[in-house]
Amino acid sequence: MKPLTVIIEKAENNYSAYLQEVDGIVATGNTLDEIKAGIINSINVLIEDCREFGGVVPAELKEDYELTFKMDVKSMLQFYAGIFTKAGLERITGINQKQLWHYASGTRNPRPEQVLKIETALHKLGEEL
Repeated sequence: MKPLTVIIEKAENNYSAYLQEVDGIVATGNTLDEIKAGIINSINVLIEDCREFGGVVPAELKEDYELTFKMDVKSMLQFYAGIFTKAGLERITGINQKQLWHYASGTRNPRPEQVLKIETALHKLGEEL
């Protein structure tokens, strides 16, 4: 099964998403469920339109595929701000609160090592729960 990545980003009033491997697959929504449904709908519409109008279905969508949803750090910190405090994130990631505030506001982008620390800590927390 081929993995395809959906990138979710914070927009001005909601969230937007796009399929990294295939141009033209986009969605917007206020919740992750809306984003997921929108991406799946966008994929289905593209495939149907290609078949109906004689277009070429992208190779990535011809095989079995699995969607993986990823948020950038800024969007993730903003989305879960009501759930995770910066103090709590500091405890599980080892990244100080001031630095997390910079990431959440977008004034600084985390280095890849910091992104990995955040991802690893959240995955570990999910496994523990």
